[in-house]
Amino acid sequence: MKTFSRRTFLQVAGVSVAAVGFGGVLSACASGQQSAGSGSGATGGEHASQVTVSMPVSSEPDAGFDPFVSWGCGEHVHEPLIQSTLLTTKADMGFENDLATAYSCSDDGLTWTFTIRTDAKFTNGKPVTAHDVAYTINGVANNEASECDLTMVDKAVAVDDETCEIRLNKPFNALLYTLAVIGIVPDGGHDADYGSNPVGSGRYMLEQWDRGQQVILKANPDYYGEAPKIERVVVVFMEEDASLAAARSGQVDVAFTSATFASQQPKGYDLLNCASVDSRGISLPTIAPGATRKQTGEEYPAGNAVTQDLALRRAINYGVKRQTLIDNVLNGYGQIAYSVGDNMPWSSDAMKCEEDLARAKALLDEAGWVPGADGVRAKDGVTAAFDLYYSSSDSVRQAIAMEFANQMNELGIKVTPKGASWDDIYQHQFSDPVVWGWGSNSPIEVYNLNYSTGNGNYACYENAAVDAHLNAALANPVVADSYDEWKLAMWDGENGVAPQGAATWVWFANVDHLYFVTEGLKVAEQKPHPHGHGWSIVNNVDQWSW
Repeated sequence: MKTFSRRTFLQVAGVSVAAVGFGGVLSACASGQQSAGSGSGATGGEHASQVTVSMPVSSEPDAGFDPFVSWGCGEHVHEPLIQSTLLTTKADMGFENDLATAYSCSDDGLTWTFTIRTDAKFTNGKPVTAHDVAYTINGVANNEASECDLTMVDKAVAVDDETCEIRLNKPFNALLYTLAVIGIVPDGGHDADYGSNPVGSGRYMLEQWDRGQQVILKANPDYYGEAPKIERVVVVFMEEDASLAAARSGQVDVAFTSATFASQQPKGYDLLNCASVDSRGISLPTIAPGATRKQTGEEYPAGNAVTQDLALRRAINYGVKRQTLIDNVLNGYGQIAYSVGDNMPWSSDAMKCEEDLARAKALLDEAGWVPGADGVRAKDGVTAAFDLYYSSSDSVRQAIAMEFANQMNELGIKVTPKGASWDDIYQHQFSDPVVWGWGSNSPIEVYNLNYSTGNGNYACYENAAVDAHLNAALANPVVADSYDEWKLAMWDGENGVAPQGAATWVWFANVDHLYFVTEGLKVAEQKPHPHGHGWSIVNNVDQWSW
């Protein structure tokens, strides 16, 4: 089985407004397109067919617009826009057909059959067929550089021009969520230059890409669906302070921001608050130190002398003040989270863990964790103290770590926040608690974080009953009928990762995704945003209007 890192940290050249002269970047967008005055957005009024959107520099796809690597189906999942997908997801996480007109699954869960529409064609003029679908799925599955996990796929086969079978090596119905973000490319039409010159059949085409600065998409005149209301989409990549400056000067119509800058709402802009499943939580290793775990072909130390204690992990979950953390760190721009993927159809109410400091202290007392003269508890010669790693480049995770440490002092648990690079953090991913960001419009992350051999099982928790529930969920040929098994994996009354069970993580919040939106621009209803503050905002940009 191919292994890969859950995190791919792209190194892209971010530029600020002051550094490059932002107006000069926009002037290259298109003939006849001019910036509006300050506070009125970049393209409002007479230029009602265009929007300009700022995104973080990390949103620029390092490999270009290539589904074989990461575009659409990488870590920060989103609709690929340039390419069509077999399916799309709705706000309630149900499915709608796109290239597919129908699909079904065999009783054993191993073969998914898709019927392909006959009225779609690529921008090179060739019709889209089942052969293109099979070529794409096999290409993604066999590409070592891909950030998309298709290890469950044996092969895709075009039965005829209109029928494609995707044959699996194990039942895995969450594949449908992945297929909703894998853009289909022409059979034989993928080469080393594809990312810079993509050919697709989606709503938009790539008009221009100035690396490190901007991307311009234009409506595909031969798109088989409803013509986009927004004919041109300009995406500019910049740091957060530059995004605010661009909004203040009316250079962008939609500017990404965060809780740190949300109070500085520019004149002429509204604040759009998008609900997310962008979860923040801390992994709690459940095994004793001295073990090892393999990830991406490398072996790492595993286990923690303090967090291996079940009572302590449960106490942490009951003792943490989630709303206080949201108020202090996120300025209130977040929702309390008890698991990864809260409020999704597969999330379990059993994960909810109301704040109860007295109960937390009682759990520690009963387990033999006795406060010392300095207030820090100890048990059998082990002090209730551990390091907590966070990305030193992420001010929000740093603040989470600091706030969490302060709260744990009340329980007699000493937490020492340690900022580090991700390369350094990975050395501690199985041995020390880490502040993580997760979240996807798919239950696959529930699997990755909690399955015994899941590639995100940083808690090192292995339980046959939990694995059985997860396997049963994935084996159901009807996705909507699998939700109960996902919930039972969290807690079935005897086993599970919930706070009253193994308490393998402590979750805090789903971070709201915030944007300044110029007055007069109507942004269509958003699906819950996954982890990553970028392309998800434009999933349905074709439905926006002025």
